[in-house]
Amino acid sequence: MIAKWVRFNVISTERQDWQRGYDAARRYFERKGGLEVPYEHVEGAYPLGRWLSDQRRAYRAGTMPSTRATELEELGIVWDTADAAFEENLAAARAYYAAAGTLAAPRHATALDKPVGQWLTNLRRPGGLGKDEERARRRAEQLATVDPDWNPRLLGWTVDWQRHYVGLAALLEAGNVLEDIQPGVTYRGDDIGHWTTRQTRDWKQLNTEQQRRLRELGVQPRAAVRGQERAARAGVKNGAGKGSEAFTRGVAALRQYIAREGKTVVGRQHIEELPDGTSIRLGVFLSNHKSRRDRLTNHQLTQLASLGLEWAT
Repeated sequence: MIAKWVRFNVISTERQDWQRGYDAARRYFERKGGLEVPYEHVEGAYPLGRWLSDQRRAYRAGTMPSTRATELEELGIVWDTADAAFEENLAAARAYYAAAGTLAAPRHATALDKPVGQWLTNLRRPGGLGKDEERARRRAEQLATVDPDWNPRLLGWTVDWQRHYVGLAALLEAGNVLEDIQPGVTYRGDDIGHWTTRQTRDWKQLNTEQQRRLRELGVQPRAAVRGQERAARAGVKNGAGKGSEAFTRGVAALRQYIAREGKTVVGRQHIEELPDGTSIRLGVFLSNHKSRRDRLTNHQLTQLASLGLEWAT
């Protein structure tokens, strides 16, 4: 008797739960005319989006009674599990956007326990939105509703560029001054200061829309910012020091070090030996020239900048 009573109550509770979900679905249908319900949607106090996802799983597993399937089909439910999975991930994308202000998520990013970064990466690939053209169009529209720039490759730049651009905009909106966003200033783990410096240096490599967006934030090409400063420096120094033997050896040592190590960061105590046997205290060389950058000639600065030293640009 006890077993029957327990079984009856379990069945009764399950039926009540299903009826509550169905009633919420019916209310949504009467208001919207369909059951295209976002995964995170709550109807009244009922988690309708999650409930519909559970119903699709039951349908796929073959455990849903035919009467229930018929009732939901009368409300226009789409059983396609691919669409259901897309809705769940789209909910995670919305959550990520709410926190980051962009869908230019790094691959490792997660939200609502979903690997939203990898998911978005997959969608941006050719055919990533699905082979069905109508479905692909609909999905693209849903993503664009969250973030119009969700696929920056269509605009001519990378996801990484878009994320840093949004980070810069966020820092400025928070009241920071552009001049204070120097290398080392970060936003959500990205070095926005370093990135901004690189944009001013590589301005001509940016497309017109990238330049327009940066100008709106107050970013200008380095030539425009430092034109007068460089002109003054050139007038005073007039190319002096180009043939400095010590400087030439230092540059040769740096070039050799970068070719071998693949980086420009050098320990202060590091000594680099040139092919002719000359030992160069490369760490000290760089430290001294960085501290005296205002006394270097344009030619020297250009040589150092060409090797990737940000402070020489």
